[in-house]
Amino acid sequence: MPRLSTEQRLANIHAQAMAQFDDVQSALRDERLQCLQDRRFYSIAGAQWEGPLQDVYENKPKFEVNKVHLSVIRIINEYRNNRITVDFVSKDGSKDDKLADVCDGLYRADEQDSGAQEAYDNAFEEAVGGGFGAWRLRSVYEDEEDNENERQRIRIEPIYDADSSVFFDLGAKRQDKSDAKYCFVLYSVPRKQYEEEWGDDPASWPKEIHQYEFDWLTPDVVYIAEYYKIEETKQAVHVFAYPDGTEERFTDDELDEDDGKQRKLLDAMAAKLARTKRVKRQRCRKYIMSGGGVLEDAGYIAGKNIPIVPVYGKRWFVDNIERCMGHVRLAKDAQRLKNMQLSKLGEVSALSSIEKPILLPEQVAGHQMMWAEDNIRNYPYLLVNPITAPDGSTQAAGPVAYTKSPNIPPAMAALLQITETDMQDILGGQKGADKLVSNISGKAVEMIQQRLDMQTFIYMSNFSKGMRRCGEIWLSMAKDIYVEEKRKMKSITETGAPMPVELMRPNIGDSGEVVIENDLSRAAFDVAVSVGPSSESRRAATVRALTAMMAITQDPEIAQVLANMALMNMEGEGVDDARSFFRGRLLRAGVVKPTEEEAAMLAQERQAMAQQENAQETFLKAASEEATAKAAKARADTILTVAKAEETRAKAEETRAKTVTEIAKLRPGVSE
Repeated sequence: MPRLSTEQRLANIHAQAMAQFDDVQSALRDERLQCLQDRRFYSIAGAQWEGPLQDVYENKPKFEVNKVHLSVIRIINEYRNNRITVDFVSKDGSKDDKLADVCDGLYRADEQDSGAQEAYDNAFEEAVGGGFGAWRLRSVYEDEEDNENERQRIRIEPIYDADSSVFFDLGAKRQDKSDAKYCFVLYSVPRKQYEEEWGDDPASWPKEIHQYEFDWLTPDVVYIAEYYKIEETKQAVHVFAYPDGTEERFTDDELDEDDGKQRKLLDAMAAKLARTKRVKRQRCRKYIMSGGGVLEDAGYIAGKNIPIVPVYGKRWFVDNIERCMGHVRLAKDAQRLKNMQLSKLGEVSALSSIEKPILLPEQVAGHQMMWAEDNIRNYPYLLVNPITAPDGSTQAAGPVAYTKSPNIPPAMAALLQITETDMQDILGGQKGADKLVSNISGKAVEMIQQRLDMQTFIYMSNFSKGMRRCGEIWLSMAKDIYVEEKRKMKSITETGAPMPVELMRPNIGDSGEVVIENDLSRAAFDVAVSVGPSSESRRAATVRALTAMMAITQDPEIAQVLANMALMNMEGEGVDDARSFFRGRLLRAGVVKPTEEEAAMLAQERQAMAQQENAQETFLKAASEEATAKAAKARADTILTVAKAEETRAKAEETRAKTVTEIAKLRPGVSE
C-alpha cells in the first residue's frame, strides 16, 4: 500500500473528524441546547420570557422576579466557601511518601500560578446553572520570551460555554470521560484575526456533499476546533538480566537509538534477554481545524490523556443518550408561571382604582379641561351642563354611571400561593434558616445548615469527580515535562507558604548508594479528593470541634495540644504570625507532620541545643573539678598545718627535755 502524503493524511483526518463531530453534535444537540437555555434563563435579564411566551405577552407588561438566580448563587457560594483540591496518595498505602508530598506542592503551585480558581469557578457555575461545564490543562513554556529556556509548566485554564463547545465521543460512558477516544473543543475568533493568523480563506468551507448540523463559519466570527485524539500502539518491552541478578527493561526504540549503542552496552555487560512482553501505550495527539481543513498538526501533547476535564450538575443515560441538567431546569415552568401572575397583577393594578363618572357629551361641553386636569389641580368642585329633555326643557342630572376597578380572580390568588410553595420545593428553599436567633445552640445551627447542605451536595460530589480527573491528567503531564535534572521549582505547602523544590536531586541513601530524589518520571499515585462541610470553612469547623473537645478532656497535656491546634487554625486579619508560632509549638511537640523545610529547621535547632547542652555539661564538669581540686588543696593545707603544729610541739618537747637534762647536770639532785 503506497504511503500517503502529509496533505492527504491530514485531509483524511479532517474528513474523519467532521463525520465524528456530526454524529456527536446531532445526538447531543437537543440536550446541550437546553443546558444553554437554562444558563440564560437564570443569568440574563429578559431571558425568562424567551420563546413562545414572549409572543403571547408582546404588548403586555413582562415582569421578572428571578428567584432561580438566588438559589443558584447560594449553591455557588456554598462551593466557594469550601474549595476542593486533590491529594496524591501512594498506591501501596504508605503514608510517608515524600514524592507524593512533592506532587501535592507542585500541583498547588501550578494552580496558583495559572489562576485555576477561575477555571474551577466557571465550570462549577455552568454545571450548576446549565448542567455541564469543563476546563483544560495545557503545558506552556515557563518563559516564552527566553529562547534558550525550554522548561515548561502546566496551566489550568477555563473553557467558556462548555455546553456548546465541548464534545466527547458517544462511546465514552464514564462521567470523567477517562474512556473517551476523542474530544472536540470549539472556540471562535474574529474573521480578520483568523485571516491574519492562519492566512486562509474562511469561506473555503466545502458544503457540496454534506450539510453538517453545526454552522462552523458565520459572517462575524470563524469557529475553530481543537481535535484531541487518543492513539494506542503496542510496544515490545525486553527484560534483560545482568550477571548480578538485577533486571532492566528496554523498548525497541531505546535499543535501536544511536545505532544500537544500548545493545552493545548490554552485550559488554554480559546481559541476557530474560523475557519479552508486549504492552499498550496510549498517547494523545492534537489537531487544530477549521471548516476547510487542518490548520495545524500540533503533534503529541504531554501526558497520555485528553487534557479536558468535564463537570456535570446532574447526569444520567436514558435511551443510550447522555443527559444532564443543573439546578434551573425543573424550576423554569414555576418561575414562568410566577412571572405571568405578577405581570397580570401589575397590569390590573395599573388600571385606575378610582371610580370615574360616566357623563353625556353635552354635560361636559366647555368643561373638558377642568375634568381632565382635576387629578392634577384638585379642584374643589367640578361643573356639568344640564341635560336637555325631549320636550326641550332643561334639567339637572348627575353622572349616568360609574366605572369599577377590575376584580382579581380568586383562582389567581390561590395559584400565587401554590406557585411559591412549588418553587421552594424545587429550588430547596432555606426553610428554618430565617429562624436562626442568637440564643439557640450551636448544634441546632449545624442541624439547620446540614439540611441546606444536603440540597447542594450532589453538585459538590460530581465536581469532586472532575477534580480527581484533573489530578490524574496533571500527574500524567508532569511525568513528561517535570524531568529536568536539578531543576528548581516553586512548591506550595498545605498552609499556603511557598518553598523551593529541586527535581532529580542526587543524594546518598541509607545504605550508601546514590539515589535520585524528586524523580517525577516514576511517580505512580492514586488521586484522592475530599469534600468538607459546605456551611463554613474547614478552619472554622476545625476550631469549633477542637474547642468542644477541650471542654471534655481532663488531661492538661491534651488540653494544651488542643488549644495550640485551635489557635493554629484561627481565622482573622493579621494572625498569620500567631498561627506560625503555634504551629511551631506543635511541631516541636511532635503533634503535626513537618515539611522538608520545617524538618531541616528542627534538625538545626536540635543540633544547636545539643551543642549548648554539651557546652553547659563541659562547664559544669570543669566547675565541679575545680571545686574538688580546691577542696583537696584546702584539706592538704589543713593537714600540713596540723603536721607543722605537731612538729613544733615535738621540737618544744625535745628542747624542754634537753633543758632539763642540762640543768640536772649543773645542779645534781634537782628534779623536774
